[in-house]
Amino acid sequence: MTKPSLLIARAALAALACLFFASTAAAGEGEGMEAANTHIDNISSLQSGARLYFNYCSGCHSLKYMRYSRIAEDLKLSDDEVLKNFAFTGAKIGEMAMSNMPEADAEKFFGKAPPDLSLEARAKGPDWIYNYLKSFYIDSTRPSGWNNTVFPNVSMPNVLWELQGVQHADYAPAKPGEDAHVEKLELASKGTLSPTQYDDAVRDLTTFLQYVGEPAALKRESMGIWVVLYLAFFTFLAYLLKHEFWKDVH
Repeated sequence: MTKPSLLIARAALAALACLFFASTAAAGEGEGMEAANTHIDNISSLQSGARLYFNYCSGCHSLKYMRYSRIAEDLKLSDDEVLKNFAFTGAKIGEMAMSNMPEADAEKFFGKAPPDLSLEARAKGPDWIYNYLKSFYIDSTRPSGWNNTVFPNVSMPNVLWELQGVQHADYAPAKPGEDAHVEKLELASKGTLSPTQYDDAVRDLTTFLQYVGEPAALKRESMGIWVVLYLAFFTFLAYLLKHEFWKDVH
């Protein structure tokens, strides 16, 4: 094999290796969980997720790395729409999306301020958030009255219970020396949304949090196809150039 051909082959193998390890890491991140199947380029999903976040989550959780103006730009909304529907603290369009609850009050009420969610999707992954929001159940032994199969003994109550309804846990028989564990969750009382509608709502909320974790991904992914096309065209030109240079070499 000629030297230029060898270099091209090595580059191709390196690219394939990167793709393999990236796909392996992505597969392991949400292992054992239902796939969220989020699409951050779906603007209607992002808008729906933003409405859910600011109506149900922003009372306790902040997005301290996200400005209202950036949300307006990326979600194709006007400044007035964002301030009217999302900024319940009286914030201005250029300010960060902070919680309605002062941190001192949050520590007084809960013992610890609820975490900022700006990077939650990057830390836990979309699949984790999606499954977590679907896995709350009534538990009278917990101070909040709620528990969660994805995050056992979590302090957070199910703020979306009116939409989802109330789930009860069915426990598997306890083995000697072990505690009983939740085998499955059953919907004991219906919410305002059907199970399918609730899944879609939680997917939208997860999509929004995924976008918040990396707002630049919207533009980066939209540019990706052009980068791939450029690389393909450049590779074709490199092949023609290599063929021209080496055509007389036997």
